[in-house]
Amino acid sequence: MTRAHSTGRPGDRPLSIVRENGRRGPGDGLERGRGNGPQRGPGSSLEPRRPGPVEPAPRTDAAAPGEADVLRARLRERTADLQRLRSEFDNYRARVRRDRRAVGEVAVANVLAGLLPVLDAIDEARAQGEVTGGFRRVAEVLERELAALGLRSFGTPGEPFDPAVHEAVSCTRSDRVERPVCAVILRPGYRVGDQLLRPAQAEVAEPAAER
Repeated sequence: MTRAHSTGRPGDRPLSIVRENGRRGPGDGLERGRGNGPQRGPGSSLEPRRPGPVEPAPRTDAAAPGEADVLRARLRERTADLQRLRSEFDNYRARVRRDRRAVGEVAVANVLAGLLPVLDAIDEARAQGEVTGGFRRVAEVLERELAALGLRSFGTPGEPFDPAVHEAVSCTRSDRVERPVCAVILRPGYRVGDQLLRPAQAEVAEPAAER
């Protein structure tokens, strides 16, 4: 501000004119603004304040003790179901394998049963001494291949008579035997595995009657 000069008239009171000066000296604004801005104490910094570590919230998905028991019971139940299904599948697989093997054995048995008359003809020719030369080689190869398929012949003189596998053509009494035996084999029997293809025909001798 500046003070105006007086008019110079005697007795007049000097007037003071306050005039706003548009200019400000250095430091005026700082002096005027002192106390208006935010006050910072010693050690204050202009950097923003960093938030501290945030503690994790407590988990709410943990199962209660009662729920844990229920889950364990369900797990045991599902495990028992899986074990039962596995056992049933193993039994089914074994049954299918057994059925396939049985079907294969039946098919082989049917084929071998159709060849039994051929073997009977070879036996008759061999008994008459006609299996010689090339025919003997053919007969030997045929019998060997049929044996490889599981064909087995049975029936020898002197073996005990078994009505399950022997067919009695005739029966005679003899003092030389103590129980019924096959005295003469008229036609051999054949089996493949546990399956009987044909019983053996035999003449049976049994002990003489007591007097």
